[in-house]
Amino acid sequence: MRSQHAASPLTRTDALVERVWEAVMTLDEPAAVRAVLRALDDGLDPEAVLMEVIGPVQGRVGEEWAANRVSVAQEHAATAINDRAVAALALHPAARTQPSRGRITVACVDGEWHALPARLLAEVLRIRGWHVDYLGAQVPAPHLIAHLHRTGPDAVALSSSIPTRLPVAHATITACQAVGTPVMVGGAAFGPGGRYARLLGADAWAPDARTAADDLARGPLPRPAPAHQVIDDLPHLKDQEYTLVARSRPRWVREVMAELEDAYPAVRDYTDAQRERTAEDVSHIVEFLTAALYTDDEELFTGFLLWTAEVLAARGVPSVSLLPALTLLGRRLVDFPRAAAMLRAGADRLTRTPPTAPHPPA
Repeated sequence: MRSQHAASPLTRTDALVERVWEAVMTLDEPAAVRAVLRALDDGLDPEAVLMEVIGPVQGRVGEEWAANRVSVAQEHAATAINDRAVAALALHPAARTQPSRGRITVACVDGEWHALPARLLAEVLRIRGWHVDYLGAQVPAPHLIAHLHRTGPDAVALSSSIPTRLPVAHATITACQAVGTPVMVGGAAFGPGGRYARLLGADAWAPDARTAADDLARGPLPRPAPAHQVIDDLPHLKDQEYTLVARSRPRWVREVMAELEDAYPAVRDYTDAQRERTAEDVSHIVEFLTAALYTDDEELFTGFLLWTAEVLAARGVPSVSLLPALTLLGRRLVDFPRAAAMLRAGADRLTRTPPTAPHPPA
């Protein structure tokens, strides 16, 4: 009979989270892998380890970076350790399942380097009995399509975390459907409730790996007819604002940086590193503005600005420091009514909303 003092599965999982977290934060890869393998040896469900331990630990790493409690180098090292823990789990006998279902290709959108969510999905699907081709981060669409022609999977699971990759995601979804392969998408890039997934014509959306696996288990996604969706069928793109703003980004970043130095003497005293980070911030502002124009969603842009303000506040930089760049960009948008309105809305939100704990933009 089991002792009444035996740890519950939830308690065991929580304890494992803390052990893996400590190993990740001290960059002790062997300790992280040992903790995961020991939990599997003790009978903890492999899927639970993936979704309730490694996934949350990785999420916590991102939160710590945003709060300026870990560096970019630490975040990258921690991510690599989590990836190694997933690899070790995948080789454990408890996680090895003979394929009994169909074939799924799992890939990240071209330009998307956040591969761990896709890796977690791939391993959950393998545990559930699927034959999985995991292609990893930043997969160019032509290479993905060549793979589909060669392997003929039942579906593609496409992952993206950054909304600026949505135009590329749209092109990739359309290309996969054009060769008759249905597409399920997931990741923070596709917005709350997957609203951008629907906008871009994906065949399915799932908020997490378990839901994706559950949905795929219910039956195959319908195979789309060739030319299922035309890539330029979003009516609001007819005004050409998205295309023109996207093409202007490199020039606008250079011009805004030059004008910032002219208008604000403190900027002239920036170190090279500070100047580079400021230019990156300006570039990101224009990138998210173009993504908002593509989706015709003002909230995508304002949400990014608020998140950026929170990250800057965690680093001791006042959120109002973003306003001069918005003002200078606004002068370049007089002929772009949708973009100008989004920029004004973003500036208004920045002045009205005090920074809070930072969360990744959705």
